[in-house]
Amino acid sequence: MTVVQHMNDPLSDSSGKTAPGRRAPRLFSFLQAHPEAVSLLLLVLICASVAAINPAFLQPSSLIDMGRASVVTGLFALGVFTVLASGGIDVSFPAVGAVAMYGISTLVLNVFPDMPMALIILLCVGVGVLLGAVNGVLVHELRAPALIVTIGTLYVFRGVLLVFVGTVWLMELPPQMVAFGQWSLIDITTSSGVTVSLPVYFLSLPLAGVLTWFVLNRTLMGRAIFAVGGKADVADRLGYNLRAVHVFAFAFAGGLAGMAGAIQASANRMANPFDFAGTEIIVIAAVILGGARITGGTGSVLGTVIGVLLVTVVNNVLVLVGIPSTWQRVVVGAFILLAAAFFVLRDRKTNI
Repeated sequence: MTVVQHMNDPLSDSSGKTAPGRRAPRLFSFLQAHPEAVSLLLLVLICASVAAINPAFLQPSSLIDMGRASVVTGLFALGVFTVLASGGIDVSFPAVGAVAMYGISTLVLNVFPDMPMALIILLCVGVGVLLGAVNGVLVHELRAPALIVTIGTLYVFRGVLLVFVGTVWLMELPPQMVAFGQWSLIDITTSSGVTVSLPVYFLSLPLAGVLTWFVLNRTLMGRAIFAVGGKADVADRLGYNLRAVHVFAFAFAGGLAGMAGAIQASANRMANPFDFAGTEIIVIAAVILGGARITGGTGSVLGTVIGVLLVTVVNNVLVLVGIPSTWQRVVVGAFILLAAAFFVLRDRKTNI
């Protein structure tokens, strides 16, 4: 009886063992269900290859540098992923982060120099939430593609900042912001005697990741976001409030962008009104490489974080080997094309 079962099993040979050639469909099915596994595998391969060539790549000091570099990109990416999951796209987050960072820094310097750091962060997040909510309202009311709307608000927000707030770099921030940027969580002294610190603000990324995961996977709003991103018309007929979903998704992304702005200013000990310009592609690339579809309705927080780490590691490796920054964009673009090819192939296999 056992022999008959093995013979009827399409994944088994006559000896009762699973045929090696049949394992590929199972592997592809797993990758279909977990697209972030592709990015994780690619991340591990890159790290292993570079470490084999240069063991210093995996030293604690290098890992701390990459962790520190991933914070702002990660905060932006979690917000963009939330908007993508709802079926939209946001390219205005660099301007939102810049307005929050520069506007609140100017306010503190000129009006309230002794403002507590917690209040500074809260105000930056509040500015981001407000500007993000504007995006959500415009997307819903105008019934226009979110890409077009946020391109417009990208220029409006940054233009208002430059016209009404200022264009001068703030080179001397309040001491509480400088102290926050220098507040160390872990200090490591390298063999050359240089001390490398993992700042406390690094914790904002895992905390934001846990918050985003909770919102998207454990709340009714998270269910609504994925429902609207999957099929907005069906979600509307089921009773989901599309306006609430759009406003919440963009406001949530704006709040994370405001947090990123506060961290950027504190870490760099300066506020630049032109900061974050051109970061849209890198952040969106990280989200897509993490398995989120540009059409919405899919993706995961874990995949987004993996995508951020992949982009950060790739940029770090390219700098390490001396490749110019212009070529870094070529490499990131190639990764995006590979991810797009994988998703197209996955959809074709699913529809067969």
